[in-house]
Amino acid sequence: MNKTTLARTLACLFRSGLLSCGLVLAAGLLAFALAAENDTLEVFLETNPLETNALEIKAPEAEVFKAKSLGLPAKETDTPYVALGQWLPELLTQFNQLPEVQAQLVKQQQAKLAIQAADRAVYNPELGLNYQNADTDAYSLGLSQTLDWGDKRGVATQRAELEAQILLADIGLERSQMLAERLLALAEQAQSRKALTFAEQQLRFTKAQLNIAEQRLAAGDLSNVELQLIQLEVASNTADYALAEQGALVADGKVIELLGDNNFAFSEFIKEIGFFVTQAKQAPAAELGTSTSALPALASAYQQVLLARVNAMQVKADTSADPTISLAAEKEGTDNKLGVGVSIPLQVRNNYSELQAVADKGIAIAEQGYLARERVLTAKQKQFLYALPRLLERYQDWRELVQVSGAKAAKSLSQQWQAGDVSTSEYLQSRRQLAASYLVGLNLETAIYQSWLTWMGESGQLMPFFGW
Repeated sequence: MNKTTLARTLACLFRSGLLSCGLVLAAGLLAFALAAENDTLEVFLETNPLETNALEIKAPEAEVFKAKSLGLPAKETDTPYVALGQWLPELLTQFNQLPEVQAQLVKQQQAKLAIQAADRAVYNPELGLNYQNADTDAYSLGLSQTLDWGDKRGVATQRAELEAQILLADIGLERSQMLAERLLALAEQAQSRKALTFAEQQLRFTKAQLNIAEQRLAAGDLSNVELQLIQLEVASNTADYALAEQGALVADGKVIELLGDNNFAFSEFIKEIGFFVTQAKQAPAAELGTSTSALPALASAYQQVLLARVNAMQVKADTSADPTISLAAEKEGTDNKLGVGVSIPLQVRNNYSELQAVADKGIAIAEQGYLARERVLTAKQKQFLYALPRLLERYQDWRELVQVSGAKAAKSLSQQWQAGDVSTSEYLQSRRQLAASYLVGLNLETAIYQSWLTWMGESGQLMPFFGW
């Protein structure tokens, strides 16, 4: 037996645990003596860092590496928690610089100008000059003013104010939806990067296991079929890594499309979502602003009802008979004349009753639209309050059962496989189950973000929730 074969045999004996304490010491001394000539054992261990970790089971580096290899971080390697208030203000500042948001600010200014324009006099005075060339020349000067008897100005001002309020409500709702879409894109980007890191660690770990398998095959401790199984696992993990990288690129592209860049400060805020749901369970809905009638998304529909009523008032004002008062001064030869006149339209051929009826029907339509919108939002709110707490419960179960204990299971499986207590097919199947469990956790996190952000965006609560 040459030195290299002896070194490999000793390593396999260490893995299998077949050596007693005395035999381990004797074998170790023998291997050390043989390796002193040409450092065979040292080269063997240096070229197999995972094998060194397998022998030194108690080393914390090995535990952390095995935990990371399955994407199930050990307690000491968890990502540090970053509070929402530490990274969100910077994101909101950059969000407000987007062209879409800047256009909304211009629309707000436009609405204010519309109110000022509506609060102006409806009729301007009219000045008339007349000259008549006859035997006796005549000159006349007239001034007339139509009175806003139907209060067109007041109704127009109310209409402009309501339209401005509707615009502000629509902008607030649109902004919440825009922010929700961008936060969801950032959350999906974070999840895709987790999946990419996980796939990379899986591939790296499986390649290292392939090296161990080749050495076990050379030592006669593993069959050729089992080696091929691990080779197939490496190929499968390579494909998974490629797909994960493709998913990460797609997620980055979506963030760039929505925010103009793909590097933004972002951290998980599932804790804040859980706190929001806990409050929703414990406190009355009205105190949380989650009562359906108080949702910002209903503000626009409610203002539409008020606008329909103002439209009916406007039809009445526009069709009212506004009188015109006129003053005239006339000079004909040596005679001076002064005249006063009043003219009132006679609504004889058309009293505009049909227009008034159409406007009245518009009120009923707006009221039904409000009720329909309220019904849809109530249904979505019930679905949200039903689904999200359960998602959070399942996520908590996952953290406790998979993320916490998964590292221990991965470590135990690796030890049992290297000792020969578990077949390669069973070992690979168990690792796939642990990997699938981790990916389920990522899907749960994405589902929680999607459920919460979608509801908060559609209901218009997202910006108020963040205090903006």
